[in-house]
Amino acid sequence: MTRDPLHGRGARTNASGRYERFAREEFDDGWANEPIQKLETIVTRELAKTIISTNQSPDISFDQSINPYRGCEHGCIYCYARPNHAYVGLSPGLDFETKLFVKANAAELLEREFAKPSYRPRTIMLGGVTDIYQPIERGYGVTRALLEVMERWRHPVALITKSQLVIRDIDILARLAERGLAKAAISVTSLDRRISRVMEPRAAAPHRRIEAIRALTDAGVPTTVMVAPVVPAINDREIEAILEECAKAGASAAGYVVLRLPLEIKDLFREWLAQHFPDRQTRVMTIVRQMRGGRDYDPEWSKRQKGEGPYAQLIADRFAKACRRLGLDKPRLALDCTQFRRPPDYGDQGDLFAVQ
Repeated sequence: MTRDPLHGRGARTNASGRYERFAREEFDDGWANEPIQKLETIVTRELAKTIISTNQSPDISFDQSINPYRGCEHGCIYCYARPNHAYVGLSPGLDFETKLFVKANAAELLEREFAKPSYRPRTIMLGGVTDIYQPIERGYGVTRALLEVMERWRHPVALITKSQLVIRDIDILARLAERGLAKAAISVTSLDRRISRVMEPRAAAPHRRIEAIRALTDAGVPTTVMVAPVVPAINDREIEAILEECAKAGASAAGYVVLRLPLEIKDLFREWLAQHFPDRQTRVMTIVRQMRGGRDYDPEWSKRQKGEGPYAQLIADRFAKACRRLGLDKPRLALDCTQFRRPPDYGDQGDLFAVQ
């Protein structure tokens, strides 16, 4: 049996980004029997100019965030960050998960930002675009360095990931959480190992994510489960089962997002469906369009996260009912912004009488 050369990758192709002058497409030139080289992950270090991103989106829970990596080796086919790779002349397809960029000076920039007299603390979300604990974090450690800065300045921080690597930093997160300065969210898309493997090929297995929730909550870190994305006819039947398992592990709140297919993702997703779920591809896309006003995607703020129509309402009702039953319908946890202070070792003497 011939091994799939794209095994362990999410996208099936490397179609040109929307800003490229010329479009690329595969063509069989008759040499198909030659061995195909395995795709390697290439990481480029870059020096960012700024580190905190802000947004005014009314349908997400944070207004400022930090993303230490561009591109993501997890390879989730549905990732709404994929189109961002087009801005640097790369493909939102395989390039997105094989050509990565690390913001090597992220912690230094954050410290400088905090030191500005004009800075006012508000909760910062680590992640929200690409995963802060994707595999290359093991070697680069940018996320941990950012958390160390957060702890030094006593700054409130939230994070979201689908990696068990978050447990590595549980020492810092537990100390922050004890002060009311940290909370976490773990994304659990499916409990089915096969679905998870093809949908999120290099992310943690489902049971590892449940273990991460348990470890975080045991350490006192408030943890939300994110069922995201809900994909019709693929994982939507699992909503209640996912919430039950995460509630048992200690999750205290829950949220969900319906599948989003902006820009290049719609074509990548169709290719993925044809490869892995050919028997369901028509049904999946039919329901997606029913929830998006007859289109593949509706970018309106009031609709992009949850969709609309009868099927979207059914998902919303099922989710709400399960959360009430499991005690996961708690209001959003607010973190404490009043403890922010300049560390004594950051260039001045500090207050000799301050409680450390």
